[in-house]
This record gives sequence, structure tokens and C-alpha cells, in this order.
Amino acid sequence: MIIFSYFFILLLSCDTILKLYLNYRQTSAIKRNFTQVPEKFSQTITLADHQKAATYSLAKLKITNYEIIFAAILILGFTLGGGIELIAKLTNMPNHLLTSEVGLIIGYSIISSLLGLPFAYIRTFKIEQKFGFNKMTLGLFIIDQLKGSIIGLIIGVPLLYLVMWLMQNLGNSWWLWVWAVMVGFNLLIMLVYPTIIAPLFNKFSPLEDSELNKKIEALLQKCGFQSNGIFVMDGSKRSSHGNAYFTGLGNSKRIVFFDTLLKQLNHEQIIAVLAHELGHFKHKHIIKQIIFTFAIMLLGLYVFSLLINQQWFYYGLHVTSINHASGLLLLFIVMGTISLPLAPLTSLMSRKNEFEADDFAKANANKDDLISGLVQMYKDNASTLTPDDLYVKFYYSHPPANLRIANLEKTS
Repeated sequence: MIIFSYFFILLLSCDTILKLYLNYRQTSAIKRNFTQVPEKFSQTITLADHQKAATYSLAKLKITNYEIIFAAILILGFTLGGGIELIAKLTNMPNHLLTSEVGLIIGYSIISSLLGLPFAYIRTFKIEQKFGFNKMTLGLFIIDQLKGSIIGLIIGVPLLYLVMWLMQNLGNSWWLWVWAVMVGFNLLIMLVYPTIIAPLFNKFSPLEDSELNKKIEALLQKCGFQSNGIFVMDGSKRSSHGNAYFTGLGNSKRIVFFDTLLKQLNHEQIIAVLAHELGHFKHKHIIKQIIFTFAIMLLGLYVFSLLINQQWFYYGLHVTSINHASGLLLLFIVMGTISLPLAPLTSLMSRKNEFEADDFAKANANKDDLISGLVQMYKDNASTLTPDDLYVKFYYSHPPANLRIANLEKTS
């Protein structure tokens, strides 16, 4: 048990050091290229815009370093410091085991969220505000937090009761049943999110630009895509960052444009960006990602089924309240400390998908419009153009700007 405590400390230390090292490399790369715009973008990005993006990126990296250190301290506090054990005692109801276990997970989640609020505040009202991106008021920030918490409780509490009940009553096969429930739950959320959950936070209006609507419909027909509508989201009430995305499953699929993006790009650029998103649909990237996620979930639950009755796993992390809830929390924490080395694989898969979607867009729209649209988005969102190669391998879900543009410029 003591050996596992030391091993866990080693894992956590390695995870923290690696994250800080990657941030250091990214910081160094940005500073090293601060005074010169990369040659590929010298005609489209000014030095002032390049340096704004660099300064913005450095500010985010700095706060992330503090978050990494704080998260490590928090993990130690919850485990070896006795935090989970204390929450378990406070939520313990001797005659209601199921409620006690649900209460433990809820208590842990609430405390973790509250402790993370200062960082969310700093990111929104210090960093985003300083660089002109934040449009959110303090009141809206608080309302968003409360809404998210209430929705989380409404959805999460019944789900937790069901999962805990399955774990207590279905013997050694519980992990398969829990996995099936989680799969069904996630698919249901994807189905209802566009029409029930998302409108609780943002306003979604049909696209009113008739000319753009016609161009979009022509592209959708050309690509064989059917959606439940084209909507504009009022993203500008929270941020000036622009984006576009698909959401929903089956008949609930819809295309969503941030109102900020529609102001940043012209019609041809919007069509090219939409063609890229359609590429994800045509190559079934979303379905593949869902399957991959469910497979990882199944593996995690199986591993937990092997650890669930191992006292060394609990005692090594200073938890004497051995139950399904405390086990799930510990598994979540331990998996978090060993997941970073797997990040290059998942990031590589994601970047590959982006290249495929770009190739699809190049075949179904004007590649020059996509290139100019991407450059405009890099500029408007203050995205750094000079990332560190190793940092990219770990964290970038999209190819770096130079590689992405180079791929689009290829003739074949």
C-alpha cells in the first residue's frame, strides 16, 4: 500500500513536469519568433497582429502553468491529503448506501468546480478581456455557472443513482451494464442537445441571408448532406471568437454558425469553411470518434472492475471508505495522471481527420477561399502561427497553420 502511494506520487510528478515542460517549449517557440511574421503569412498577417497573437498565447500559457500546479496540489489533497475520505464521511448515510455514494461523487464534483472558478474568472475577465475577446458580463458569467450546475444535477443525479445501483446489484458483469447505460445516455444527450440544452445558453435563429442560404443549400445538395436547418448562434454575447460546427444526430442534425464568424468572413469563405465541416461528415469522423470514445470507456470500466475490490488501491491513496463511488473517483484521478502520454496518438488522429476534411473542401469548394478564410480566422482569433513541434504533437487537434495551408496549396 505504501509502495502504491509512492508510485502514485511519481506518476503525478511526471505528469505535472511533462505538462510544464511542454508549456515551456511552446513559450520559448513563440518568444523566439516574436519579432518576425512567418514567411508564408508575411503578405496576409501584419507584424502587429502576429505579436498580438503571440502575446495572447503567452498569457494563456502563463495561467495554464498555475492551473497545472494547482491541479497537482488539489489531487494530492483529495487523495493522500484525505479529501475524498473527508467528503465520504460528511455524505455518509448509514441506512442509505446508494445515496451516500451518489452524495460523495456530487460533493467531489461541486468542490472541484468551485475551486476551479477563480481560473475561469481570470481567463474570461483578465485575459480574454485584455485582448478584446470577452463580451460576457459578470452577471452572465454567474448565470452560466448556475445553469450549468443545475442542468448537471438534473441530468447527473438520476444517472448516478442508476449507475451505482447497477454496480451494487449486477455482480461481476456490472461493468458491461454500466457501459451500455453510458453509451445510451451519451447518444441521448447528442440527440437532444441541439434543441433542448443548447438553447438554454444561447439563442439560435434561422439564417436570414437569403443569398448565403442559397449557396449553402447548393453545397449541401452537391455533397448529399441533409440537416434540420441552418442556424446562427449569438456567440457575440460571450466572445468575439468565431466558429462553425455541426451538432446533433439523425434528424436533429443542424449546422450552426457563430454570428461573429458571419461578420468575419465573406460568402465564399463561409462556403469553403462549411465544405470542410461537411468533409468530417462524409468521412464519418464524428462516428469514428464516438466509437473510439466508447471503446476507451469500456476498457476503463473493465480495468476498474479488476481494481474495485483491491484494498491496496484504496489504502494506497489514503481512502478507507471502500465503495463503488470512491473507487470511481480514484480511477478517474489515476487515469488522469497517466493519460497525457496517449495524447500524441489521439491528437495525430484528429489532425489526420482535419487534413481529410480540408481535402474534401478543396474538391468541393474553392481552396483559395478556404485558405483566405482560415488566415482570417487565425488573425481574428489571435492564433499563434509559430507553435513548438512537440507541443503540437501533444495538444493540437488541428494541424498548425503552416502545414494546413501547405496541404491546401498542393495541386494533387
